[in-house]
Amino acid sequence: QVQLVESGGGLVQPGGSLRLSCAASGFTLDVYAIGWFRQAPGKEREGVSCISSTDGSTYYADSVKGRFTISRDNAKNTVYLQMNSLKPEDTAVYFCATDCSPLAAGWGQGTQVIVTS
Repeated sequence: QVQLVESGGGLVQPGGSLRLSCAASGFTLDVYAIGWFRQAPGKEREGVSCISSTDGSTYYADSVKGRFTISRDNAKNTVYLQMNSLKPEDTAVYFCATDCSPLAAGWGQGTQVIVTS
């Protein structure tokens, strides 16, 4: 069964950190660009970060640049999103997908991140 599974979300105070994981089963991630997206209540899904399948180049939304870091471990078939200096506006459900585009074919079920004091 082809599947993406996100984990690592949770409740954190402003200024805190979380590391999200996107693990693949049933296929290998290394041939795909992997994107992280998020959707806050009442808002549209937005792209957060992406990492290429070829040269490891990365993309970050302006709102997370300098605070989030995307990386991939092909040996573990996993992509990570390290999130530092978290802000309340980072609160959302975070999804990974098998492309940098919101039209990606494969999506995980999402992991909830709540940033609150």
